[in-house]
Amino acid sequence: MQTRIQLAPDLEISRVVTGLWQIADMERDTDDLDPVKTAAFMAPYVEAGFTSFDMADHYGSSEIITGTFKNTHPLGERVQLFTKWVPKPGPVSREYVRENVQLALDRMQQSSIDLMQFHAWYYPDPSWLDALFYLNELREEGLIKHLGVTNFDAAHLRMACASGIPLVSNQVCHSLLDQRAYGKMAQVCEQYGVKLLAFGTLAGGFLTEKWLGKPEPTQEGLETWSQMKYKRFIDVAGGWGVFQQLLKTVKTIADNHGVSMANIATRYVLENPHVAAVIVGARLGKSEHIADNLKIYDIQLSAEEVKLIQAAQAALTPIPGDCGDEYRKPPFLTASGDLSHHLEQVPKAFTPRQVNEHRSQVFSGTVWEEFAGYCRAIRDGNRIHVSGTTATHGARMIGGEDPAAQTHFVIDKIEAAIESLGGSLKDVVRTRIFVNNLNDWEPVARAHGDRFKGINPANTLVEARLVGEGYLVEIEAEAVVR
Repeated sequence: MQTRIQLAPDLEISRVVTGLWQIADMERDTDDLDPVKTAAFMAPYVEAGFTSFDMADHYGSSEIITGTFKNTHPLGERVQLFTKWVPKPGPVSREYVRENVQLALDRMQQSSIDLMQFHAWYYPDPSWLDALFYLNELREEGLIKHLGVTNFDAAHLRMACASGIPLVSNQVCHSLLDQRAYGKMAQVCEQYGVKLLAFGTLAGGFLTEKWLGKPEPTQEGLETWSQMKYKRFIDVAGGWGVFQQLLKTVKTIADNHGVSMANIATRYVLENPHVAAVIVGARLGKSEHIADNLKIYDIQLSAEEVKLIQAAQAALTPIPGDCGDEYRKPPFLTASGDLSHHLEQVPKAFTPRQVNEHRSQVFSGTVWEEFAGYCRAIRDGNRIHVSGTTATHGARMIGGEDPAAQTHFVIDKIEAAIESLGGSLKDVVRTRIFVNNLNDWEPVARAHGDRFKGINPANTLVEARLVGEGYLVEIEAEAVVR
């Protein structure tokens, strides 16, 4: 297989990217690593062709180390540096976004970031879109070369792309255990030309010989954050018994090729045509797997071997939800089983205004609300009424010409209004959908079905002439809070 791929016309990367999240673990109980000495350990990776490195604002001093290598080492000009910005949920400003991008640039000692990847915690608050629009302005200015996202689900990847954000990648969990990337995500990647960067391909080391035939560990007995996280994936996927059957299958195929189980697990993920690269973690100077990782490129899985893996996967329970849901919805498949080690709180999108003892309102700030004298939603007793809502955010129309993207944004906005008034999307008992063109009814209805699956409110969908150029769908909703 090819060892490199074009992530963008001017960005060629290695198909095995070196992930540096373990820098944070290495520095957890000590001072920051010496950047010059640690950067030297990157050289063997680059010499072997593994020239792409993935970091984040919370991966310890990883940005400083990689920037030091790029600036001072003879091989520095060959590397591609990716980083991530993971802001806390809530409003953002242009100045705040610029400050954080500049911080990454200063830490990496660069004038431009090869790939900046953005993470959003809470979709109902449209501040995440503001952040992407501001990041794109910095891309146009030259401080960022390319934009990506991390842990986005298909609906919100679609929304960002349809709104004109030129995303080249989405970094998601994808492994033999976790096949969510083959679902709706694949459709969005195909439509908008986005590539996936897959992490978690070894499930924190569980998809290796180390755990084959071993008794099930307790959560308390696990040694690393990654192990605690991916043990939860195993539990949700059906438990230790079916997982061991998967390991046996992988071991058989690995023995046939004379390679490691990690090689097979990684190579299988690269079979996904939408995956540009897999991200394999490294402890620079501590644990080297360079020679073993090179074997990935020489493996050709036969059709029969692929069928064997798929048969073992069929015994697993699918990981619930879409890509990234492990950080946004129960069951939280994180090390702690919740978001306690990530966030202190998630603020609501809107602030209620108390009208009287029984009634409160929220406003989303669109020009239409002030112009026509109405609120986004009103709570009267235990009932919440949400006004007809279009894909309007400030002065922008979100979702472009994609009816599904507009619908998802509208439902996000409805969800934000209901949650701000003390309810949830599960409390919705009635929706009314108005489409500007009846030809758009199916993608709109499917998006509604995705978001209200299992809630199943009463619903009406009709064609109606909508006010405003470019709007494809308008939805109103009613909820009863129990």
